Amino acid sequence: MPSLISRLMPLALTLRGSKKQFSTAEATLARVAELQLRPRSWAPPGRLSRRVDITVRTVGGWPVYEVAPRGASVHRRALYLHGGAYVFEIAAQHWSLIADLAVSSGARITVPIFPLAPADTAARIVPAATELAAALIAEVGAENTTIVGDSAGGGMGLAVAMRLRDEKRGAPRLVLISPWLDISGTDPQLAVIAPRDPWLAVPGTHAAGRLYRGELAEDDPMVSPINGSLAGLGAITLLSGTRDIVNADAARLVRLAAASGHPLDYHEAPEMLHVYPLLPIPEAREARRVITDALRRVDVQDRGAGVA
Repeated sequence: MPSLISRLMPLALTLRGSKKQFSTAEATLARVAELQLRPRSWAPPGRLSRRVDITVRTVGGWPVYEVAPRGASVHRRALYLHGGAYVFEIAAQHWSLIADLAVSSGARITVPIFPLAPADTAARIVPAATELAAALIAEVGAENTTIVGDSAGGGMGLAVAMRLRDEKRGAPRLVLISPWLDISGTDPQLAVIAPRDPWLAVPGTHAAGRLYRGELAEDDPMVSPINGSLAGLGAITLLSGTRDIVNADAARLVRLAAASGHPLDYHEAPEMLHVYPLLPIPEAREARRVITDALRRVDVQDRGAGVA
């Protein structure tokens, strides 16, 4: 049974008006325009420095942070791609999760601050993120590298993994948290789930996806990786809650993996909201343990089919 705190989260989101900014395309685009005028900081909260070592460098014009357990020598690497519908900046909840995972898994986590749409689009962002992932693989091997992404970052992470495969550069493990895998908004299940989702709505997310895709078609695997093949990718750990419109994407990914025999470890949480592992609820603790376990797995058999 969901915890009391998690049962109160929908009310809290409703009172905060979280769904309003996604209720129409106009509302979402107005919020994007507002944030372009007054952008939010992407810097990690200062309190994290008490728990982890944080450094930053510039790669191709992007700020790229490295978050690692304090004073530890680490061998595992992870690339974390944050959510935000491709139009909203990394938030404190992302940084908290990243720090927790660095400490619990003993991994050094690379966090790129990629440009948001419409300032840049998938055709340039995905290749640049792929280069970051490839650099980690070159350093420690695909068997010691994981790509982690939540929401839109989960979609980007799967697209990056497909590009790595196509370029024969390795097959890291994937951890996808409530991933947004289809920007088209056409899945029939969306209409079933949407009335119970207190956070996301199709009109606004579709508008954000349109900004991100730029000149690409909506069904291009670079922006809607559910349309790509899983062959040759690493094993996937997938987490999704049922009160989340992108749970429809998770269900499709499960079916795709089953049909192709691809290794996928699926954790579906009844009544949980979008990106529930990032939320301040008891259920997030178990979800974070699942993610930590995935980051720690380095056995060859967990790498899936390898490079195509």
